[in-house]
Amino acid sequence: MRLKSFLASIALVLCAGAAFAQDKVVYHFDNAVAQGLKGLRNVRNHIDTDPTAKITVVTHAEGVDMLMEGAKAANGTEYAPLVSALKGRGVTFEICEITIKNRGLKKDQFIQEADFTPSGVVRIAKLQLQGYAYIKP
Repeated sequence: MRLKSFLASIALVLCAGAAFAQDKVVYHFDNAVAQGLKGLRNVRNHIDTDPTAKITVVTHAEGVDMLMEGAKAANGTEYAPLVSALKGRGVTFEICEITIKNRGLKKDQFIQEADFTPSGVVRIAKLQLQGYAYIKP
């Protein structure tokens, strides 16, 4: 009888822990033209629906373009205010340093809300190993 009570207690503790587990998601952007606005809308909708979600946006290749100073979508929408609003809600944005080097860009060309990571694809892989769900808009 004690064993059953003990196992039931453990099951309740584990279920309670799972109920309070924070969703962790990595959004992968490698093409600002195709993914920029749509992807940022996805992130906004995600955080609107689940404000406790831990969201990291990782950019590389042409995806970094949306995090450059003055970057605009094809319809003229500026990315910076959208990124800033999401950053204010806890979303992190990361730029691949390999892309910066290969494209001859400089870190000071990017908005202040963005951080840098040595390799975008390595960062995505490491986040997935840490239990992050992967989304590519």
